[in-house]
Amino acid sequence: MSIQTIVTQPYGDQKPGTSGLRKKVKVFQQPNYLENFVQAIFNSLEGYQNQTLVVGGDGRYYNRQAVQIILKMAAANGFGRVLVGQGGILSTPAASCVIRKSKAFGGIVLSASHNPGGPDEDFGIKYNIGNGGPAPESVTDAIFNNSQTITEYKILDTSDIDLDRVATHTLGHTTIEVIDSVTDYGALMETLFDFGQIQQLLSSGKFRFCMDSLHAVTGPYAKALFERRLNAPAGTVVNGIPLEDFGGGHPDPNLVYAHDLVEVMFGDNAPDFGAASDGDGDRNMVLGKNFFVTPSDSLAILAANATLVPGYRQGIAGIARSMPTSQAADRVAEKLGIPCYETPTGWKFFGNLLDAGKATLCGEESFGTGSNHIREKDGLWAVLFWLNILAVKQQSVETIVREHWATYGRNYYSRHDYEGVDSDRANTLIDNLRQGLSAMPGKTYGSYTVEYADDFAYTDPVDGSVSAKQGVRIGFTDGSRMVFRLSGTGTSGATLRLYVESYEPDVAKHDQDTQAALAELIALADEIAQIKPLTGRDQPTVIT
Repeated sequence: MSIQTIVTQPYGDQKPGTSGLRKKVKVFQQPNYLENFVQAIFNSLEGYQNQTLVVGGDGRYYNRQAVQIILKMAAANGFGRVLVGQGGILSTPAASCVIRKSKAFGGIVLSASHNPGGPDEDFGIKYNIGNGGPAPESVTDAIFNNSQTITEYKILDTSDIDLDRVATHTLGHTTIEVIDSVTDYGALMETLFDFGQIQQLLSSGKFRFCMDSLHAVTGPYAKALFERRLNAPAGTVVNGIPLEDFGGGHPDPNLVYAHDLVEVMFGDNAPDFGAASDGDGDRNMVLGKNFFVTPSDSLAILAANATLVPGYRQGIAGIARSMPTSQAADRVAEKLGIPCYETPTGWKFFGNLLDAGKATLCGEESFGTGSNHIREKDGLWAVLFWLNILAVKQQSVETIVREHWATYGRNYYSRHDYEGVDSDRANTLIDNLRQGLSAMPGKTYGSYTVEYADDFAYTDPVDGSVSAKQGVRIGFTDGSRMVFRLSGTGTSGATLRLYVESYEPDVAKHDQDTQAALAELIALADEIAQIKPLTGRDQPTVIT
């Protein structure tokens, strides 16, 4: 068993995006590609020798091979201990939990989140810092800079370890502990929620729940928590066995890709509550009987009802939401007398707010919600939060949402995704918008008058760092707005995202179809941005 120093050359395409480095599997399988990036991570860190590293992923294709490479490289680079999830699996929230509980130096999470998996699909890797959250831009920039000058990497010349059995191994001078993937996360959930009350609800025979894990990472977690710990009937968790290709599906919990669950929840004899999570377990979709809860509304409702849940009984310090997320949470924060922070897209931007105690709950419109219990969004945490509220209030999902709208008003909100757009065309669309922003305020489009138009920039209230060009915003005098941005989570072409929002305080107007209520704004967005001419698309790929 010896340390090998392998000569290598840089790859020019290893700049991390919103959530780490994501490429097709075949890109990662190029000679030294993964090794270069892992060594670049280690090269950008200081003081990690003899410290603890956490490693795990979402179980997608190439996860196992990548874990073995990382373990050997961590040993060769001087980590004292590595905690790795059984089978190489850790959900992203569980990885954050383990990093925090073990006081690890950091962690490497292998995931392309909600992107498809398989030999011809996507793979991803990101570094999480010692607070359990995604590395901030200062760290990811350092990793990229190292990847561009790398000349060699270190790896231990040894055989693979057995990842499938909980045990302790030694690689060189490094201790490798294969840990149960669920234990620490489950214990943390039990400190936050009233498991006794939720158990009564799930085992009462009067409440039916369906949890769709989409053949992704949350299957073992959901079975352990819901069916075994909380006594939900066997079969409550469907598609609960993680598969390397997610069963050929798209592990994205929205109305299009979680279609099996949607059919169940909008079918005859629908369960009372339905939920789905994504590839790596950090996103969630929540449904009632014949009723969809938007992620933006879900964040606002969790915040408004937080004191019903043991972990938040003392109240919350603040709310943080990504800029494209609807302003429903702002109205809750205003009524509670707490701040609501608007950040760029990317969970890493919430980390400083959570660490500083400025925010307790966070959320993104892209089906991600979480809190200060870890430093990642957390799909099963959100499902447990909803179950706890349902157990306390003894009302239907739809009743809870409608009562919320009656109190705070309804933010009609929708996201239109144009996936796989030619990158040059997508960039031209955004560039054209940026060039026209200064002339927009005061202009009238249809029945709307522009109040402001800008390219969102964020100054972190904790460390003063600035993130510019985070999305084009056009706001109107009635509180409506539209946002345009290019997604940083895809692996081919560009995904143009259009977000439209309109506030309706009148309860009598809360039953409109969302697309109908936003129809004029959607048409204006196409006119202002020239979406159809520039993308060549008549319709979005996905509407949520």
